[in-house]
Amino acid sequence: MTVFLRVPLAAFVAAFLLLLISASPARAQGPGTGGPRPGATNAPIDGGVGLLVAAGAAYTLRRLRATPPQD
Repeated sequence: MTVFLRVPLAAFVAAFLLLLISASPARAQGPGTGGPRPGATNAPIDGGVGLLVAAGAAYTLRRLRATPPQD
Protein backbone atom coordinates (compact mmCIF):
# COMPACT_ATOMS: atom_id res chain seq x y z
CA MET A 1 0.00 0.00 0.00
CA THR A 2 2.85 2.38 0.69
CA VAL A 3 4.15 1.97 -2.86
CA PHE A 4 0.86 3.24 -4.25
CA LEU A 5 0.97 6.18 -1.87
CA ARG A 6 4.56 7.13 -2.68
CA VAL A 7 4.08 7.39 -6.44
CA PRO A 8 1.22 9.92 -6.39
CA LEU A 9 2.90 11.82 -3.56
CA ALA A 10 6.15 11.99 -5.50
CA ALA A 11 4.29 13.13 -8.61
CA PHE A 12 2.44 15.76 -6.59
CA VAL A 13 5.67 17.07 -5.06
CA ALA A 14 7.36 17.17 -8.47
CA ALA A 15 4.42 19.00 -10.02
CA PHE A 16 4.30 21.46 -7.13
CA LEU A 17 8.02 22.21 -7.41
CA LEU A 18 7.74 22.64 -11.19
CA LEU A 19 4.85 25.02 -10.71
CA LEU A 20 6.72 26.94 -8.05
CA ILE A 21 9.82 27.29 -10.22
CA SER A 22 7.94 28.22 -13.40
CA ALA A 23 5.63 30.73 -11.70
CA SER A 24 8.44 32.82 -10.23
CA PRO A 25 9.32 34.68 -13.47
CA ALA A 26 5.67 35.44 -14.19
CA ARG A 27 4.98 39.13 -13.74
CA ALA A 28 1.91 41.28 -14.04
CA GLN A 29 1.68 43.93 -16.73
CA GLY A 30 3.39 47.19 -16.05
CA PRO A 31 1.53 50.38 -15.22
CA GLY A 32 -0.79 51.49 -17.97
CA THR A 33 -1.60 54.89 -19.34
CA GLY A 34 -4.54 55.39 -17.00
CA GLY A 35 -7.37 54.75 -19.45
CA PRO A 36 -8.33 55.17 -23.07
CA ARG A 37 -6.77 57.87 -25.18
CA PRO A 38 -8.80 61.01 -25.77
CA GLY A 39 -10.87 60.66 -28.90
CA ALA A 40 -10.67 56.86 -28.87
CA THR A 41 -13.72 55.13 -30.26
CA ASN A 42 -15.71 52.50 -28.43
CA ALA A 43 -15.47 48.81 -29.20
CA PRO A 44 -17.31 47.85 -32.41
CA ILE A 45 -20.01 45.54 -31.03
CA ASP A 46 -22.46 46.21 -33.86
CA GLY A 47 -21.06 43.53 -36.16
CA GLY A 48 -20.96 40.88 -33.44
CA VAL A 49 -24.50 41.58 -32.30
CA GLY A 50 -25.72 41.42 -35.88
CA LEU A 51 -24.08 38.04 -36.37
CA LEU A 52 -25.62 36.71 -33.17
CA VAL A 53 -29.09 37.93 -34.19
CA ALA A 54 -28.72 36.37 -37.64
CA ALA A 55 -27.54 33.07 -36.15
CA GLY A 56 -30.43 33.09 -33.67
CA ALA A 57 -32.94 33.77 -36.44
CA ALA A 58 -31.51 30.98 -38.61
CA TYR A 59 -31.60 28.56 -35.68
CA THR A 60 -35.18 29.49 -34.86
CA LEU A 61 -36.31 29.02 -38.46
CA ARG A 62 -34.55 25.68 -38.61
CA ARG A 63 -36.22 24.51 -35.39
CA LEU A 64 -39.64 25.73 -36.54
CA ARG A 65 -39.34 23.89 -39.85
CA ALA A 66 -38.10 20.69 -38.17
CA THR A 67 -40.97 20.39 -35.68
CA PRO A 68 -44.08 18.70 -37.02
CA PRO A 69 -47.28 20.71 -36.89
CA GLN A 70 -49.39 19.98 -33.85
CA ASP A 71 -53.05 19.11 -34.20
